[in-house]
Amino acid sequence: MAQVTLRDIADHLSMSVSTISKALKGYADISKETRELILATAEEMNYIPNASAVNLRTKQTKTIGVIVPSTEHQFFSKVLSGIIDEAEKYGYLVIILQSNENYNTEKQQLQLLKQNRVDGILISLSNETHRFEHIEKLMKEDIALVLFDKTTKLLPCSKVAIDDRQAAYSAVECLLKKGYKRIAHFRGPHIPQLSIDRFLGYKQALIDYGIPFDPSLVYVCDNNDDFKDGYENARLLVQEHKDVDAIFTITDVVAVGVMKYFKDVKISIPDDIALFGFSNWFMASVVTPSLSTVDQPTFEMGKTAAKILFEEIKALKNKVKIEPREIILPTSLKIRESI
Repeated sequence: MAQVTLRDIADHLSMSVSTISKALKGYADISKETRELILATAEEMNYIPNASAVNLRTKQTKTIGVIVPSTEHQFFSKVLSGIIDEAEKYGYLVIILQSNENYNTEKQQLQLLKQNRVDGILISLSNETHRFEHIEKLMKEDIALVLFDKTTKLLPCSKVAIDDRQAAYSAVECLLKKGYKRIAHFRGPHIPQLSIDRFLGYKQALIDYGIPFDPSLVYVCDNNDDFKDGYENARLLVQEHKDVDAIFTITDVVAVGVMKYFKDVKISIPDDIALFGFSNWFMASVVTPSLSTVDQPTFEMGKTAAKILFEEIKALKNKVKIEPREIILPTSLKIRESI
């Protein structure tokens, strides 16, 4: 069945298209009785406004793009829920793309969103992203853009994240206060700021508590959300450092990989070695033993990033200069059975 148009309603009521249009938009020069008749008829005929026409008139598409490194894990699914919740308040459609931690894919997806004329973009950078010309070019074209979670200090745009260095420091400090002294760190790749900051927080906590930093206790997880990295690095750690009494991991997924290896070789957590994760994904509370971890406000991160983006979209439309903001959301420790 063909979609009902303004002309169809006008013909049905023997009125002009202009009168129908004004009534649907709430113009004051249309009488209350006429407006109510037209609204009732439009509803009865299942009239749906033409979004393209509205967007053409307002010079906005009412669409935003979101690029995340992965949609597989709970962290980004909760962030996306926060973004979508906020977008619905503003009447926006959300296009979600996944970079798979690939720099070139991220570049292509930004170009795709630009071609689709989105009003703004939210992006969590891939692990491979170490150059930012593709983002800088976009910002020069007055497209609102906000970074979240995986951000960089090298771009003058708004950002929403946590204090990864302080959060990591607090986790390692907790282990130190419990008496653990040989603490290994399964860190993320060397490029992302998030990975760098969590490593620096780990290192600073050791130094502040008089524990010499031993670089041989730091193991790199090429994909910081990979179960296999945790499993394989746990195997290497047991071979190389039998005196380690605790591990701090870049994410909970890595920690669960560690747990699996320890279970396979009959190493007890926390009796033989303690384990501390990061993110507080659902799995952290249901594995055995339950995992101590850093809790991040994921849903709030998505809502906050989206709210800032919509404010900046409005500012650009009104030709108001945007002052970039950096919002740091609070974290907390969830102490469970693994330490």
